Amino acid sequence: MKSIRISIPNREGLSLSAKLELPIGEHPQAYAIFAHCFTCGKNLVAARNISMALTLERIAVVRFDFAGIGESDGEFFDSNFSTNVQDLMDVAAWMEANYEAPQLLIGHSLGGAAVLHAAAEIPSVKAVATIGAPSEPLHVKHLFGAIEDQIKSDGQAEILIAGRPFTLKRHFIDSIESVNLSQRIHNLGKALLVMHAPGDQVVGIENARQIYEAARHPKSFLTLDGADHLLTQKKDSLYAGRMIGNWVSRYLVLEEKVPVITDKQAVARIGAQGFVTEIRAGRHSFLADEPVSVGGDDLGPTPYDLLISGLGACTAMTMRMYADRKSWPVQEIRVHLQHEQVYDTDAHAADEKPRKIDQIERIIEIEGDLDEAQRNKLMEIADRCPVHRTLHNQLQIVTTQRHSS
Repeated sequence: MKSIRISIPNREGLSLSAKLELPIGEHPQAYAIFAHCFTCGKNLVAARNISMALTLERIAVVRFDFAGIGESDGEFFDSNFSTNVQDLMDVAAWMEANYEAPQLLIGHSLGGAAVLHAAAEIPSVKAVATIGAPSEPLHVKHLFGAIEDQIKSDGQAEILIAGRPFTLKRHFIDSIESVNLSQRIHNLGKALLVMHAPGDQVVGIENARQIYEAARHPKSFLTLDGADHLLTQKKDSLYAGRMIGNWVSRYLVLEEKVPVITDKQAVARIGAQGFVTEIRAGRHSFLADEPVSVGGDDLGPTPYDLLISGLGACTAMTMRMYADRKSWPVQEIRVHLQHEQVYDTDAHAADEKPRKIDQIERIIEIEGDLDEAQRNKLMEIADRCPVHRTLHNQLQIVTTQRHSS
């Protein structure tokens, strides 16, 4: 995804640090806002992965730091739940003025409570998704422990959250105590997706039940089984992002924008860091990457994985077409592939140094009531697949440079 650093002014004149994540082609079908968890910030890995998954569905995402958090202006002790909600509304207004009004709000933990509260104030919003959200913002009081009395008596106190010191003032407690979120949820009037991990040790699963019961339809619940509160495992945050993208397509007002991404069959784009590469082939988007062992994030197949996968798909399709044309009872075809470099055993010259060549091993399984002659014919047909022929023919790759506008 293409990430653009932006600065958004809030109503207090503070600059909110944000990132706009755009899908390949930079012509999204819809826009979303991601609100981070209590004291977390926009750069949490889970926020990045969820945004990446959504851009593959052509949904642009703005993830930002609330005032007093991360790279945004302001002091944490001046913020509270009400200012978080105001920041959300200010970000939405800025998006409408500069890009497009958001149709989707996503909130993680206390950010989930904030989007539930703010959604009614943002007319463009059609859907809300929460991840590990409390049913009331009052839930965060469990973090205060014994210092709550000190905050109320002295007006403020310092608290350690995930090893970092934060100063809380009395107005923060007053803010979360004054909110009746269940009534807001009942009157939401937007599609709602509640996502929660049954084993969440920070915000218990009973919060998800209370949110779901307070809401009216359309509402959905998705369990994040095995995940922790912060979705620290990459597979959990990517899963959450993909599921939000699939779910919300039913509720967004989508203009079928067919961007001029490329005048060729496919385009690949890589950003300033890492090896994650977005690929757009026709109307389909997917990722390529490298394994963690060589510095990648393992978020997609490697380039060689994609190469041999193309051969496997073409082999299977060609065999299927032939079997269908002959009306042969082929139930399933499985093509197993392995790429590696091996020494060329055909190099016989005594003075020739051993050299390596690329080899693709292809093993084909054919399931069906076929005789030996039919099976042999299908194996012969496998070698006629267009990709197989391309790899065996003399191949030219003509490379030119196109200057970006």
